Amino acid sequence: MANHQSALKRIRQSSVRRLRNRYQLKTTKTLIKKFRLENIYSNALANFSTVISKIDKLAKKNIFHPNKAARLKSQLSKKLASLDKKA
Repeated sequence: MANHQSALKRIRQSSVRRLRNRYQLKTTKTLIKKFRLENIYSNALANFSTVISKIDKLAKKNIFHPNKAARLKSQLSKKLASLDKKA
């Protein structure tokens, strides 16, 4: 166990940050899964900006690697483009 005040504070901070990062990661993954299951263009279009925004925020905070974020956004863009716009 840590003996210094700064080490104790670091432990508290890292545990809070770990929980926050896990929560954000899990909610983003859930949004991505819901988007991928969407078959109606209008619904997917409504959710697209939200999902892309979340991915960008996680990449900015280094929760996602920037290349992974770019890959996910590309895949989701292809999914949106493949949907029938008339449906």
